Amino acid sequence: MDDCIFCRIVEGKIPARKVYEDEHVLAFHDIAPQAPVHVLVIPKVHVRSIMELEDEGLAGKIVTGIRNVARELNLDEKGFRVVNNMGQDGGQTVFHIHFHLLGGRTLTWPPG
Repeated sequence: MDDCIFCRIVEGKIPARKVYEDEHVLAFHDIAPQAPVHVLVIPKVHVRSIMELEDEGLAGKIVTGIRNVARELNLDEKGFRVVNNMGQDGGQTVFHIHFHLLGGRTLTWPPG
């Protein structure tokens, strides 16, 4: 989609600080980090939200990507948080499904 910022990042039209990439998933640093480590993990195909994620295989590939990023950034032993915002009330601002991987410090609850 030409108007989707994340699709444009996948296409290389907008630069991003990539952390991980495979055939199905791209992960890059968030431009407004909320923790010492704040990475966005997205599928390379456009899916608007978790409510439109019908491909269970893609869902598994996203989770595998999240796990690989957590290992790459040494978050796997101490822990991390994965957040998906869905819809306007859920705080979704970019309508391309994405997961926030947050870590590098103790995270409190509730998140906000």
